[in-house]
Amino acid sequence: MHVFKEEIKSMFARDIGIDLGTANVLIHVKGKGIVLNEPSVVAIDKNTNRVLAVGEEARQMVGRTPGNIVAIRPLKDGVIADFDVTEAMLKHFINKLNVKGFLSKPRILICCPTNITSVEQKAIKEAAEKSGGKKIFLEEEPKVAAIGAGMDIFQPSGNMVVDIGGGTTDIAVLSMGDIVTSSSIKMAGDKFDNEILQYIKRRYKLLIGERTAENIKIQVATVFPNSRDEKIDIRGRDMVSGLPRTITVNSAEIEEALRESISVIVQAAKSVLERTPPELSADIIDRGVILTGGGALLHGIDLLLAEELKVPVLVAENPMDCVAIGTGIMLENIDKVTSRRLG
Repeated sequence: MHVFKEEIKSMFARDIGIDLGTANVLIHVKGKGIVLNEPSVVAIDKNTNRVLAVGEEARQMVGRTPGNIVAIRPLKDGVIADFDVTEAMLKHFINKLNVKGFLSKPRILICCPTNITSVEQKAIKEAAEKSGGKKIFLEEEPKVAAIGAGMDIFQPSGNMVVDIGGGTTDIAVLSMGDIVTSSSIKMAGDKFDNEILQYIKRRYKLLIGERTAENIKIQVATVFPNSRDEKIDIRGRDMVSGLPRTITVNSAEIEEALRESISVIVQAAKSVLERTPPELSADIIDRGVILTGGGALLHGIDLLLAEELKVPVLVAENPMDCVAIGTGIMLENIDKVTSRRLG
C-alpha cells in the first residue's frame, strides 16, 4: 500500500521554494527540506553559447578560465542581469531535483528583494515559468527570511529583520504578516569582498581575486573594532613587478577596509527604525532585531548593530538557510489559504 502511495505522490509534482540569491541559489522541496544549495554561477562557452557547468562546478572556474569560456553570475544586486543565463541556471537546478510529476508541474515560490520594479518581477516570474513551474508565487525576501528564522510575524506586534545577502541587504519591520517599513540597499556580501580587494590593492599594491577576498572576509574580517585578532597569508600578483607575492593581513586592517560599507547598512537600519510607528518600536526593543543571510555570519556585525541601534541583536540559527526554510513554511500555508478560499 505504501509503495502505491509513493507512486501516486510521484505522479503529482511537489511544491518548491526558491531563494534566488545573487551569490547562492537554495531550493526547498516540500516534505524534503533544503535539497540544493549552490552558487549562482554559470560557465558558458562563448563560441558555441553552450552551458558547460552550473553551480559549485562553475564557481571553481571564476577567474580561472581561458578566453572562450566565461563564468557568469546572472544575478546582480538581487535582480536578474542576464535573463537567458538565469533561465538556464534555474532549469538546470530544477531538472536536477526531479520534482516534476507525470501529470503536473510544481508550484514555485520565489523570493525577491523588496524594492524591485514590476519589470524585474516579471523577469523572475518568466524565468521560473520557462524552467517548468506551473504557478509562480513571488514573495518579499525579508518577510520570508523572518518566517524562516522562526519569527511569528502574523501577530500584531513588531518584528525587525536585517537580511544581508550577496547582492542586497533587506531591512524590514513586520507586523500582522506584512511589511510595515522597509529598505533594500545594494550593499552586501559582494560589496564587502570588493572593498577588501580594493583596500589590498591600494595599501599593498597587490592584486587579488574575488575568491581570495571572500576568504579573507570569512577567515579574519570583523566589523567591530578590537573584537577579533586573526592573521591570514594571502597570495596575489604584485602590481609593480607583475610577479606573484605573499603578504599577511590582520583583522584590524580589514575592519578599516569595511568600515564605510558597514556604516551604510547601519544608516539604513536606523532610517527604517525612524520611520516605524512608536508602538512597534517598543516591541523591537523587547524582542530585538534578527540578522539573517550570509552577511549575518560576518564577525562583529551583531555587536555593531546592537551598539548603534540601541536594541538587542540576535543572529538567526542558520542564517544562510532562513529564506529557503521560510519558503517551505509559506508553501505549506499557501495550501491553507487556497483551501480557505475554496471553502
